[in-house]
Amino acid sequence: MKTKAQKQEELDEARKLLEKSHALVFTDFTKVSAEDIRRFRRDLGKVDADFLVIKKRLLSILLKEKKIDVDLTQFKISVGTIFSRGDIEKISGPAFTFFSKLEVPEGGAKDVWVKHLLGGYDIAKKEPLNGAQVIYIGKLPPREMILAQLLGILSAPIRSFLYVLDQKSKQA
Repeated sequence: MKTKAQKQEELDEARKLLEKSHALVFTDFTKVSAEDIRRFRRDLGKVDADFLVIKKRLLSILLKEKKIDVDLTQFKISVGTIFSRGDIEKISGPAFTFFSKLEVPEGGAKDVWVKHLLGGYDIAKKEPLNGAQVIYIGKLPPREMILAQLLGILSAPIRSFLYVLDQKSKQA
C-alpha cells in the first residue's frame, strides 16, 4: 500500500502532465504484458504523449481540480491514462494501432485488445468521448494521407482534360 507522500508524488506528476495536455485517452491495461507497456510508452513518446497508471480516485481528484467532467467510476477496472500534448486525433491513431497489433489470445476475438480503449476527453473542446469514438478516430488515416487523397481527387479531372487536349492536338 502506498503512503500518503507517494500518492501525493503521483498526483503531482499527473498534474504536470495534465497542465501540458490537450487530450486524454483512458485505457484498460489488464493482461497487457510489462514489455508491451514499455513499448507502448516508447511509441507514445514519439507522438509527444505520456502513459501514466494512477488510481482512479486520485485521477478523479485531479480532473475535478481542472474542472474536467469525466466519470471514472463507469470503468470497473484499472485505468491507464494517455496524456497527449497534441489533439485527440494525434493520439487515437497510435493507441488504436498498438492495441490492434497485440497478439490475440487463443480463442479470442480479433478486436479483443481494441476494446481496451475505454474513452477519452478533448480538453480543448471540453468534450468527453466514449470508447467507440476513440476507436473510430483511431481508425482514420493520418491527415497527410487524407490531404493527398483529396489532391488526387481534385487533380484527376484536370489531368483527364489535359490528356484529351493532348490527343486532339496530335490529331490535328
